[in-house]
Amino acid sequence: MEGNKTDAKKEETKVILFFGNSLTAGYGLEPQQAFPALIQQRLDSLDLPYKVVNAGVSGETSAGGKSRIDWLLKKPVDIFVLELGANDGLRGIDPESTYKNLKTIIEKVRAKNPDVEIVLAGMMLPPSMGQKYTRSFGEVFTRLQKDENVTLIPFLLEGVAGNPELNQNDGIHPTEEGQKILTENVWDALEPIVMQETAQ
Repeated sequence: MEGNKTDAKKEETKVILFFGNSLTAGYGLEPQQAFPALIQQRLDSLDLPYKVVNAGVSGETSAGGKSRIDWLLKKPVDIFVLELGANDGLRGIDPESTYKNLKTIIEKVRAKNPDVEIVLAGMMLPPSMGQKYTRSFGEVFTRLQKDENVTLIPFLLEGVAGNPELNQNDGIHPTEEGQKILTENVWDALEPIVMQETAQ
């Protein structure tokens, strides 16, 4: 009897798709050092039936993500973690455009997977981008949380941004230690969802 239970559990493995840029891809590091792989380790250690897919592409903008998402939606997704927008901000792209692109991505994912849980990684810009722009950019994520009813990670790089010891030489991409902190930031938002999904 126990054997059947295990088989059933294996069949019910759910997919968490991490859709993002170089932060998700683990720029400058080995793939297993990036936070999606560390989340997989956490899930495995808790014996939770989830498979993580890392769909991070360095340099990806929200517009690039919007055109790429259809291809990734050929397979079902249970939890979708959206980590895009930082490159828009660093390039000074109009925050309204970023908002619309991210909103479209969320709508496309929901259209294909009506029961999907969506987690949005919030981003903030360095003050050097100018106060007005920085504020408008930050509001993109809080607006989406409200308008699209998604779970928000307030700031993905909380505890890492601005700390030279936790970032690579470019000052933007986390080190291996930095990625461990990102993992905790993501897990805070993800844990209640995976626990609830598993309990159902």
